[in-house]
Amino acid sequence: MTGKVFLIGAGPGDPELMTMRAVRMLGAADVVVYDRLVSDDIMAMVPEGARLIGVGKAPQFHSVPQDRINEILLEEALAGYVVARLKGGDPLIFGRGSEEAAYLAAHGVETEYAPGITAAQGVASATGVPLTHRGLATSVQYVTGHRQADQPLDLDWKRLANPDTTLVVYMGVANIGQIAVGLMTEGLPESTPVMAVAESTTPREKRLISRLDSIAADVRDAGLQAPVLFFIGKVVSMYRDQLSTEHVPQMAPELAVAAHG
Repeated sequence: MTGKVFLIGAGPGDPELMTMRAVRMLGAADVVVYDRLVSDDIMAMVPEGARLIGVGKAPQFHSVPQDRINEILLEEALAGYVVARLKGGDPLIFGRGSEEAAYLAAHGVETEYAPGITAAQGVASATGVPLTHRGLATSVQYVTGHRQADQPLDLDWKRLANPDTTLVVYMGVANIGQIAVGLMTEGLPESTPVMAVAESTTPREKRLISRLDSIAADVRDAGLQAPVLFFIGKVVSMYRDQLSTEHVPQMAPELAVAAHG
């Protein structure tokens, strides 16, 4: 009998942010094909006896090409196994869940989704910085700061440089300087606040507060490593406001917060 594949969003790292559906699907898996960004705490939830297949990607290093990942999912399902394809965040936001599902469907394999809290929502809940806020941001845009095969960025800078929008940049740590220049060239003020968060919602989380004209240098000086998410826009000022109130919980010592401007 042919098995099935569950495309599971593991969320940004904290296992408490997984959905009940995701936990149920993971608990039913015979085989777990997992990404590098799935946290250790979530991997500890894999059922005993399930076989693990790591297919994680790092910047400029894809240990398992996407075509081979598709083949692995198909091979395991055709062997009759229930396969959990475990991805950080949400499988349909800057992941390749839809590509994998299309490949499996073309070969007659059933797939089901478990949506996950994407990194932008995880950062918003962890830091208290909203994605939208009346008077500061009326919309939010998600963009990727990295292209397949490390091709040059080709973003619509004019559309993105909207002062009334919160811009969230995924996978942008290597190109944040180019992104900042593109936005400033199209008129976004140099003083626009930026928040960079590495390994959000995990015990290793680090936060950095900067501004558009200095974010690239500040990220480099702080030594932030992927995964890093960037919030660009006026809503970031709300985090700076939190730091000046006595009602903000004390942050763990390992959090690196740099304030500029």
